[in-house]
Amino acid sequence: MTELPEFYFRIRENGAAVFRVSTENRQRRIEMDEIAVVNTRNGNVKPHGDHVLSDEESAVIADWMEERRAVLAERDIDDIHRAVDYLNLTTHWAQSRASDEDLEDVTDRLLLAMHDLRGVLVRKKADRLMAEARAAEDAAE
Repeated sequence: MTELPEFYFRIRENGAAVFRVSTENRQRRIEMDEIAVVNTRNGNVKPHGDHVLSDEESAVIADWMEERRAVLAERDIDDIHRAVDYLNLTTHWAQSRASDEDLEDVTDRLLLAMHDLRGVLVRKKADRLMAEARAAEDAAE
């Protein structure tokens, strides 16, 4: 049998419940003792009950949180790339297959969402360009 990991992270919204995995009992049954709850958004780690986290446990949790944040960041950017694909597919659908009823159902919501997105993107781009211009001026001085 494959050796089990020492810790198990039960994913939940905004983090995980952390368990220590053990088979050190007479029946060799898997026991999972909850030791902490972690929040990946704000970095909070709350020990479970009266448990006091050891340095090893704290280090494992910190490593997991760093890895989890990286996974979530990758998923975020992948979702955005998929959104671009969906916009292109939506354009093709609207142009080639959508009925008048279909278009009536989605047009206003799509236009508002695209207007909102365009405004945010234009504002963010302008902020980046202004910051680059200031940085170039500062470097020239």
